[in-house]
Amino acid sequence: MNPIALIGAGPSGLAGARALSRAGIPFDGFEAGADVGGLWNIDNPRSTMYESAHLISSRTTTEFAEFPMASAADYPSHRELLEYFRAYADAFDLRRHFRFETRVTSVEPLPVADGQTPGATGWRVTATGPDGETTGEYSSVVLANGTLAEPNVPAFRGEFSGEIVHTSAYKSPKVFDGKRVLIIGAGNSGCDIAVDAVHHAASVDLSVRRGYYFVPRYLFGKPSDTLNQGKPLPAPIKQFVDTRVLKAFTGDPVRFGFPEPDYKIYESHPIVNTLILNHLGQGDLRVVGDIDRFDGDAVHFVARAGATTASAEYDLIMLATGYHLDYPFVDRTHLNWTQASPKLFLNIFPPSFNGLFVLGMIEASGIGWQGRAEQADLVAAYLAAERNAPDTAAGFRARADAAWPDLSGGYRYLGLERMSYYVNKDAYRGTVKKLLGTLPAASAPSLATGRPAAQEARA
Repeated sequence: MNPIALIGAGPSGLAGARALSRAGIPFDGFEAGADVGGLWNIDNPRSTMYESAHLISSRTTTEFAEFPMASAADYPSHRELLEYFRAYADAFDLRRHFRFETRVTSVEPLPVADGQTPGATGWRVTATGPDGETTGEYSSVVLANGTLAEPNVPAFRGEFSGEIVHTSAYKSPKVFDGKRVLIIGAGNSGCDIAVDAVHHAASVDLSVRRGYYFVPRYLFGKPSDTLNQGKPLPAPIKQFVDTRVLKAFTGDPVRFGFPEPDYKIYESHPIVNTLILNHLGQGDLRVVGDIDRFDGDAVHFVARAGATTASAEYDLIMLATGYHLDYPFVDRTHLNWTQASPKLFLNIFPPSFNGLFVLGMIEASGIGWQGRAEQADLVAAYLAAERNAPDTAAGFRARADAAWPDLSGGYRYLGLERMSYYVNKDAYRGTVKKLLGTLPAASAPSLATGRPAAQEARA
């Protein structure tokens, strides 16, 4: 039987490599960068990292459970995280499986007989690397190339005569030196970069179209996401309690110029950055409305209640407008891509079970890399069952023919593209764990709590 192809050596790809190697399933890894780490390697040409970037979830809720971070920081920097992934790859001897500086350009199903599902006989993977173009045949392909690589660049009316940059190209705040800056979008990256900009720019405005909930990194002296780690509260109760706790700690963002949120907390990803509120309170930046049109160096804003600025002039516009999902090397029909994102069983399995698997196409507050590791464990267990227990694998596939489990945890997520693959971490991890129990153990699950000897040595 042909081996598996694994695309990507970022956190999800490393989790996939760990699970497959532990299960004894042969695979070839492909990574476009020169080393492991994915977007966390700022020197990777496809990295969207910037100099000031840190985790927005805390270390202990983010790390792989079997490989605790050696860092003493609650919110480590991207450079510490890159060292962590390198140490993880070293500890489990994962690099030997990957071809680095090798970009996959095509994943196509091998020929099938009439009536067979495309992919039933395997997949042809074409890649370009140091040795030129290569092609191989694989029984299955695991896509773990990440979700934050293809910038979302919206269209605006009019023309802007200054510079427009997407956050994917942002590295250093020096780009703001002495400039009048407009940042469009107030997600976590947009707010991080706005805080960078106030120390360099002549002025900074933040254009927003909706309201946000701002979560401090620390509550009661502890990382905020480490609180209430026991049995999860029902969604309405958690929303009620946490909204009031946040208002007690951060006040009402409306007083700083943000619109009132038109949704409840956790129905969109919260902003884990209250420094932005400090700078607003100090007058270092201001909130302006959504974009109406560009006109030379002027930007005109949509009128809204509470907005005080109809237009202003800028030298540089930073687009903090997020990313599109991007699996450019495979035809979308093979991923059941009929909506804003692929519609996959557990966000992993195309319902046709055609031999493609996706790791990392989940977003959820607090799911961490352990959530990705559990995805990888499930894929490895299913692949092992296909080879060693086909009746059990068939039973697993039958579950996707019934009603799919509710992964929302009772939250009504906004109908946005970036929220189309959002899940509730407790609902998701509980479901994955339950289904993993229906498959023969391909390996010891990644739930160990001790630090491997390789990490002990470097700590």
